[in-house]
Amino acid sequence: MKVYLVSLGAGILVGLIYAGLQVRSPAPPAIALIGLLGILIGEQTLPIARKMLSREPVTAAWFRSECVARITGVAPAAAPAPGADKAAGAEDRMG
Repeated sequence: MKVYLVSLGAGILVGLIYAGLQVRSPAPPAIALIGLLGILIGEQTLPIARKMLSREPVTAAWFRSECVARITGVAPAAAPAPGADKAAGAEDRMG
């Protein structure tokens, strides 16, 4: 329930900003999509800044697993569990 209230509050805030900028809502699709992309990218600036301020490296692998997945909405591919190949081979031999 809390997530829905936060989402509603964010929507109201965006509506106020739209009204202040005198942009009609809903915005034309291209503008709306670019705005949504900006929101997604903006959400990732804080984790990157925190990592940089704590002097941790911002590697491509970390960025891909943490940021890209959240921006695109596609979960990163799960790494196979250690020993999964051995277990599959044993099943093939037994069955």
